[in-house]
Amino acid sequence: MQTKDYGKAILEELEKVTEQVPSNACTALCGAIANAARVFVAGAGRSGLVAKAFAMRLMHLGCNAYVCGEMVTPSFQKGDLLLIVSGSGETASLAAMAGKARAVGGSLALVTVRAESSIGAVAEVIVPVPAPTPKADNAFRSIQPMGALFEQSCFLLLDAVVMELMEQLGQDETSMYARHANLE
Repeated sequence: MQTKDYGKAILEELEKVTEQVPSNACTALCGAIANAARVFVAGAGRSGLVAKAFAMRLMHLGCNAYVCGEMVTPSFQKGDLLLIVSGSGETASLAAMAGKARAVGGSLALVTVRAESSIGAVAEVIVPVPAPTPKADNAFRSIQPMGALFEQSCFLLLDAVVMELMEQLGQDETSMYARHANLE
């Protein structure tokens, strides 16, 4: 196959996965974000990069958004939301964060392949992403290596969540761009 053929196959896989994500799960995530005092995001590896990109968009929307583990991230408190992006839902460091967030009295949302995971067991909002990864069985196989399809699907879904939040919060591209970094 050539690169353009792989590209077409990847797009087909993305469509197959994203059309299976329940709309009400994404709407519930939007509600949790809109009702949170602050939103903290976390993920490991490439899932962490997806979470960081989402935090940036939340900031552009005017939300108080933070990336866990960054030096300028404040303490998590009651009324805050922790959003974890984790294919397995079992990453030890993320499970520890989830437990601490719940112990403090905050809310927890999870974007994952495995809703029945240990993090899923304590999350109030779960966005199930039925993408195959080496960490979870799935009905179909991806032509892509490892968890690429999960990470790409999460990126697209969270961008769609941003668009839903834009409507809910009365934001548009102009208002968001006004919050874009200007010291670059």
